[in-house]
Amino acid sequence: MIDDDTLKREAARVLRRLCEGDAILLVGIGMPQAVVLKSDSDPTRLATLPRAVAQAFVLKEWVSCYRAGKVTRYRITEMGRCALKRILAERHNQKVAARGLAEAPSPFLTQNTTIEEVTREGRNGAERLRVNLAESPLGALARRREKDGSPFLTAALVLAGETLRDDFERAQMGPRVGQNWDRFLTAGARGDFGSDSRGEGNESARHHVAEALRELGPGLGDVALRVCCFLEGVESTEKRLGWAARSGKIVLRIALQRLHAHYVEKGRL
Repeated sequence: MIDDDTLKREAARVLRRLCEGDAILLVGIGMPQAVVLKSDSDPTRLATLPRAVAQAFVLKEWVSCYRAGKVTRYRITEMGRCALKRILAERHNQKVAARGLAEAPSPFLTQNTTIEEVTREGRNGAERLRVNLAESPLGALARRREKDGSPFLTAALVLAGETLRDDFERAQMGPRVGQNWDRFLTAGARGDFGSDSRGEGNESARHHVAEALRELGPGLGDVALRVCCFLEGVESTEKRLGWAARSGKIVLRIALQRLHAHYVEKGRL
């Protein structure tokens, strides 16, 4: 039996990893632990967890089997994503309550709920965008303060990043990019979604994502895609891209500044 606190702690750690691109959960016969891998073709281990926890995920339908065998493979479900959002929201609210008045919260970035609806003005009129600050790494960065007390990321920059993510999710690109996401990074054919993805998702949203990545170019586009769309942590992004420690957040802020200018020019912000 897994107690509730352990299950929530493991869910916050493991389900977050399962949201990364083509990450999968493997449970094998005779394996003492389950493992989360980045991909089948060139596997990179992201996390390990007790079999009992993995079984609890299955019973709660947070993950679903897509290939059974001696090693059974699972992917995160929509119920799993919702559970992760709920757990992260609870943890965030607990931290805010514990912190009390020690730190004045930004009204845009700390709410009792992690889902914030923001109105953005574009050429086609007002549009409502749902921003999940607990799930996105941008929320944590935005709560950081510079030496002069100003936020590390302004609300406008967070909105630019969440606009990219909103387009990305509406385009239903996640699984496709997960299977061949090198095409979208420095060495790939940026903006080319491939013939096998046509007819799926929102064509306009795919165009917006491709256009934004072309505008950012190599490096800036890499960090924006990984952090904003795949919800990969900044430190993890630094390691994967071979960057110096603590450089990722600076590059990300530059990318968001350029992204914001791009969306303003296009009339989307």
